[in-house]
Amino acid sequence: MKYFAVHQFVHLSGRRPTLAWQFALAGTVVLLLGMILIGLWVTSKIENAAVRNMASGTALYVAGIVSPLTQELATGSSLSDDARGKILDTLNQGPLRGELFSFKIWGKDNTIVFSSEPSLIGNRFDGSVGLSTAFNGTVHAAFDTLEGVEHAEEKQSGQMLLEIHSPIRDAVSGRVIAVAEFYERSADLMSELDNARYESWLVVAGVTAGMLVLLFGIVAKGSRLIEEQKRSLHLQVTELSRMLEVNKGLRRRIDQATQRTAALNERYLRRISAELHDGPAQLLGFAALRLEAIRAGRARDDDEAMVQHSINEAVREIRDICRGLTLPELEGLSGEDVVRRVIASHEKHSGRSIKADIAPLEVSSQALKICIYRFLQEALSNATRHAQAADIAVSAGETNSEIIISVRDNGVGFVRRDDEEGLGLAGLEERVVGLGGRLEIISAVGSGTSISMTLPRGASA
Repeated sequence: MKYFAVHQFVHLSGRRPTLAWQFALAGTVVLLLGMILIGLWVTSKIENAAVRNMASGTALYVAGIVSPLTQELATGSSLSDDARGKILDTLNQGPLRGELFSFKIWGKDNTIVFSSEPSLIGNRFDGSVGLSTAFNGTVHAAFDTLEGVEHAEEKQSGQMLLEIHSPIRDAVSGRVIAVAEFYERSADLMSELDNARYESWLVVAGVTAGMLVLLFGIVAKGSRLIEEQKRSLHLQVTELSRMLEVNKGLRRRIDQATQRTAALNERYLRRISAELHDGPAQLLGFAALRLEAIRAGRARDDDEAMVQHSINEAVREIRDICRGLTLPELEGLSGEDVVRRVIASHEKHSGRSIKADIAPLEVSSQALKICIYRFLQEALSNATRHAQAADIAVSAGETNSEIIISVRDNGVGFVRRDDEEGLGLAGLEERVVGLGGRLEIISAVGSGTSISMTLPRGASA
């Protein structure tokens, strides 16, 4: 009932029972059937053995007493009155007086030659299985149903009687000359058999219950282990799926960054080409024209000075362009030194004062140092040139896994468009994303701008 209730509860709750409870349900049915079969087999064996032992003992005793008194049946088909009297005296006065209910001796032609019920003597009846077995030389004992006229007395008694057929042998030849049939009162035997059955069922039930509990414990332990491993595997699969989605997102971002970097490089090269063409190339072209005029003898008085001025201007512009393409030497500088160098350089060229809150930064990667330098260079330049900010603040710090640098100003602010053509912020964002970081820009018209960069400390190019 306990297992059934658990099964019903599990069924109604909509959950599949665990392996332990599945085993408990199946094992209970199998072991219960096995217990019943074993119990029936054991009790049957005990009953047969008890009946056989009791019958053999009683038959041996009866045969030892009755057999010498019936030897005349070896040569005849009936007993003398003297033999019958001695048999009656033995049955009525001997130790079997209280044990036997009735007694008969059958001749070989199925005729009763002696009976405790005198009216049956001389009558011939159909043979039974027990009688045939005994005539074949084997003791037969059973709780008979007492069918037939010859068993009327025993049936009327209403008692549970044990029917025993025992062969009577010739003392000389050993052949079976008659069969003694007697009915023994079996109340004590039945009580002993009931006790034996009860104890046998208790033992079988106890062993079965013990086996079920022991096996259930083993299976339950294995079931718990399987469930824990299943939950752990599910968590691992879930985490792996999440990581795969993250990797897909990162791959998409990298692909997009690669495409945008290629486009930005192309636009950057076009801008450098335009600046060289519109600036130094024009000045050097003018100087070349004046030199050609001087060589042809068409020089003016100020041509030499103009050529010199044009060449000097071209060189200056080329140097300015190159200065924007290169970085100062960053090798050997700490992270906070890189930040201070950018701030100092900006203050020198812009004449503006920058508020700085700089914590120690452990940066060993050259790629991180370059990214920090370019970020601050671009952000400070935008705050000064485009935002027209009066106050500019820089903060730099780190956590256990990230470097965080931000620039805030109180300038005019702006609304960023996805299709903007500028190189600065777009190129800066691609540089940060390429190192596994992120760029966050918060700005609104008239409310200033805050731009923050977060980089993983272990990032490298």
